[in-house]
Amino acid sequence: MLQTNVLEYLEASAARVPDKVAFADKENSFTFSQLQRAAQGLGTALAELTPRHNAPVCVLVERTAATLAAFQGVLYAGNFYVPIDSQMPLARMERIFETLSPAALVYPAALEGAARALSRFCPALELEAGLAHPADGEELARRRAMVLDTDPVYVIFTSGSTGTPKGIVICHRSVIDFVEWLAQAGEFSDRDVLGNQAPFYFDLSVKDIYLTLKCGATTHIIPQNLFLFPLPLVRFLEEKGVTALVWATSAFHLLAASGALEKEAPTHLRTAILGGEALQAKHLNRWRRALPQVRYINLYGPTEVTVDCTWYPIDREFADTEMVPIGRACANKEVFLLDGEGKPVPPGQPGEICVRGMGLAKGYYGQWDKTRESFVQDPRNPWYPDLIYRTGDLAVMDETGLLTFLSRADGQIKHMGYRIELGEIEATLSGIPSIREVACLFDRERDKILCIYTGGEETGEVAKAARAMLPRYMVPNVYHRREEMPHNPNGKIHRVQLKEEYLHEDSQPV
Repeated sequence: MLQTNVLEYLEASAARVPDKVAFADKENSFTFSQLQRAAQGLGTALAELTPRHNAPVCVLVERTAATLAAFQGVLYAGNFYVPIDSQMPLARMERIFETLSPAALVYPAALEGAARALSRFCPALELEAGLAHPADGEELARRRAMVLDTDPVYVIFTSGSTGTPKGIVICHRSVIDFVEWLAQAGEFSDRDVLGNQAPFYFDLSVKDIYLTLKCGATTHIIPQNLFLFPLPLVRFLEEKGVTALVWATSAFHLLAASGALEKEAPTHLRTAILGGEALQAKHLNRWRRALPQVRYINLYGPTEVTVDCTWYPIDREFADTEMVPIGRACANKEVFLLDGEGKPVPPGQPGEICVRGMGLAKGYYGQWDKTRESFVQDPRNPWYPDLIYRTGDLAVMDETGLLTFLSRADGQIKHMGYRIELGEIEATLSGIPSIREVACLFDRERDKILCIYTGGEETGEVAKAARAMLPRYMVPNVYHRREEMPHNPNGKIHRVQLKEEYLHEDSQPV
């Protein structure tokens, strides 16, 4: 029977292993049957709250199992969920809500204050009350029947170059396509125990969520504070019997650099899947020395292609200074390189990574111009509509078809595992009244964002304002105040000169 909705993963596992724990946080857990009942209750409450289907429902997320029940509840209501980082500044939340015009907001009781501030945009439903609501099977079936596999399952917002966040729309079929492949490629089963690291507003977490639901596995949500204490983190993985890590590369690097793996290593681990930024061989090698039996897989892909589009099972030794390939295309996706004129590049020459296939997002929610810029007709195919996504990332392909990531082609960067438009940081900071001009640079070698500005505020005050206006991962690490900003003959900020001045000096974070 054709699968058309990701809810079928939950329902199949609830029928097969009803009493097995699906998701657990430090205080609570849901078995598969409990998760299904709670999600159906929330879905019914949402259906009563709003008559719309295939509409966005925002969820204020915490690192809890209840947050994951909320996502499934939104789907039961025939809608799609939009994870909202509850720690982001209110002004950014409001921009997202203005873009979405959501049908409803689901919030945990602990975040009632934030929900109250957003209640002018849409009706709000307390999560705990929704999960306890009686389910109406007839209404849920009616809603379910209106949803196709090409309808959205979630929208995840990422940075936008104009200062407006971009909402990337991913459909059921794309998630099903990806998860079916990943479960097979990673050899996942109901015996696996995953240790979740990725925040639930970050698309990397899609792998933890839907691998668990498809395979009948168990996911333990790792307390965030443990990433500050490497040895207790390793002991947590051992205590929970974690067999698989699907982590942001930055977290993988952090644990390797801490030296904890040389002291203690999680003995149950069999698979480590990394993604989100370039994998550094020196950190990979520390993991491999400590855990040589583990299978390591490097993944690459922007949110717009449904999490990942290439994979590379680590199959050889790498010197600490070598670049680790991003590999070859995942199943049912084509990944190829084009030059600036849209022509294929030969092996050994750099080109822009382009992707086609079922994993492509439907576009950016409410942003048609931005969608048309990035999702374009395949220049190799003049005969019928055939969209590709141009990633803006540069790579090189060898004679065997193996891809190695090189860099970004524009102002978008990867920092702490997140794709960030420097333009959005600049647009936000330019709203500080005393700042006249602002330019942001990325020091890739040190993984630091630099803010150069002209204006009256001292760097400490600008840093304080930035922390109040931007998500944590977008806040600049280093600040420089200038009397005047250099400009090129066209009157634009002279970024080349700024890079020459600032990217090679020792700057102190603020």
